[in-house]
Amino acid sequence: MSTASKATTVPSDDEVEISLYAARKKIYPRSVTGTFARWRWVFVWLTQLVFYGLPWLTWNDRQAVLFDLEARRFYIFGLVLYPQDFIYLTGILVVSALALFLFTAIAGRLWCGYACPQTVYTEIYLWMEKLFEGDRSARMRLDQEPWSLRKFARKGGKHVAWILFGLWTGFTFAGYFTPIRELGAAFIAWNLGPWQTFWIFFYGFATYGNAGFMREQVCKYMCPYARFQSAMFDKDTMIVTYDAERGEPRGARKRSADPKALGLGDCIDCTLCVQVCPTGIDIRNGLQYECIGCGACADVCDEVMEKMGYPKGLVKYSTQNGMANRWTRAQMIRRAFRPRVLVYSAILLAIVTALGVSLWLRVPLKVDVIRDRGALARMVEMGRIENVYRVQFMNASEAERELQVTVDGLPGVTIASEPTVHLRPTEVRSVPVRVQVPPGLEPGSHPIVMTFRSADGAIEVREKTTFLIPR
Repeated sequence: MSTASKATTVPSDDEVEISLYAARKKIYPRSVTGTFARWRWVFVWLTQLVFYGLPWLTWNDRQAVLFDLEARRFYIFGLVLYPQDFIYLTGILVVSALALFLFTAIAGRLWCGYACPQTVYTEIYLWMEKLFEGDRSARMRLDQEPWSLRKFARKGGKHVAWILFGLWTGFTFAGYFTPIRELGAAFIAWNLGPWQTFWIFFYGFATYGNAGFMREQVCKYMCPYARFQSAMFDKDTMIVTYDAERGEPRGARKRSADPKALGLGDCIDCTLCVQVCPTGIDIRNGLQYECIGCGACADVCDEVMEKMGYPKGLVKYSTQNGMANRWTRAQMIRRAFRPRVLVYSAILLAIVTALGVSLWLRVPLKVDVIRDRGALARMVEMGRIENVYRVQFMNASEAERELQVTVDGLPGVTIASEPTVHLRPTEVRSVPVRVQVPPGLEPGSHPIVMTFRSADGAIEVREKTTFLIPR
C-alpha cells in the first residue's frame, strides 16, 4: 500500500481530510528549435493541409471526399461506396491497427510525437499561446500576476483565438459529412441543421478543451495507446534514451571546467530537457509511459552540448540493446528486421494486397433479386405462367448504365417486361421484372438465373433465383 493511501490515526476528535489524488501541476513547455522540432512542424503542416484542404477539393463536379450519411453514399475521389461495402471499412481499420503495431514495434511512439491529432493541435495551441503570452517564463509570470487589463487582454485574446480555431476545426469536420460549400452558406446564414450545429460545436469544444487545457492529461490518462504500448515494445524498439553511462554523475559546472577532473559526466543538470517536455517528465529517469517520443529533449540537449563543447547525442533516439551494447546505427537497423516485425509485415502486406485486389476487381453494380410476395405465380394469356420479381439496382459508379436483362434456366423462359434498364450515376432504385414460361412445365420450384449486362459489355452480373410453377 502506498503512503498516499494509508489511513492516518489522529488522537483527537477532529476530522482530518486526506486527499488520495495529487493536484495537477500545470506544465509550461519551453519552446525549442532543432531537427526534431522542425520535423514536428512539417507534420503539423502536412496533416492540417490534408484535413482542412480535402473537403474543398472537387472531383466529377462534387466534393472529392464526402461521407454523405443522408444519401448513404461515401465518395472518396473516384470511388463510390455504399453501406454494403462496409467490409472495406473493416479492412481499413484492420490495416490501420496492424500498421500501428508494426510501426510501434520498430519506432516506438513516433506517431504520438509527430502525427497524432492531440499532439498536432497541442502544438498549434501552444504556438497561439506563445503569440499572446510569450514563452515559458513570461507565461509563468503572467499566471502569477494579479488580474489587470493587460492580463485580461492577453488571456482573452488567446482564448478567442483558441475558440475560433476550434470552431473552424469543427466546421471542417462536419464538412466531411455535409457538402462543405453548402455548409458554409448555411453557417453564414445561420441556417444549420440540428446535427450540423451539434457536431461543429462539439468537435470545436473538444479541440479547444483537449489542446488548450487537458493537453498532456489526454496522453497520460485518457489515451489507451499509452497503456498498451509496453506490450509492443521490446529492447530493440527505438525510443528516446538518455545515455546514463556518459551523463552521470550529473552536476553543474563552468563551461571551461574539465568534467573528468570534477568527477562529473556530461549532463550539467540544467533541467532544460524537463522544461521542453510536453508531458513534464524527466527522460533521465529512463523510459516512461508518458513519453510520446517527440524528441524535444534531444533537440534542447544537443543545443546545450554544443554550447558546452561536448559531443551531441547525450539524449537521442536509440534502442535499449543499442545503448547497452554500444551498437552503431547500422547494427540497430539490422536488428529492426526481427521475427515479430517480419510477421507483422507479412500479415499487413497480405491484408493490404487482398484489400487492393478486392477494390480493383470490385464490380460497380450491385443487384438484388427479390420475389414479389404479393403475387407468387399467376397464369396469363395463352396459358403462360408468370412470376414477378422486384430487382434492386445500385449503380456504384458515377457513370450512366444501360443494362440488358436476360434470363435462362428453363425451356422457353423469357423476360415479359422491359428488357432494358437505364440507371443514372450513383442511382439506387427498384424495378419490377416479369418472367414468363410456356405451359406444360413440371410444377414446383425451379432455379433460374437472371443476367444483367451493360450495353458496352464491360459489366455482367448474374443472380440466381427461383421460378414457381403452381400445381
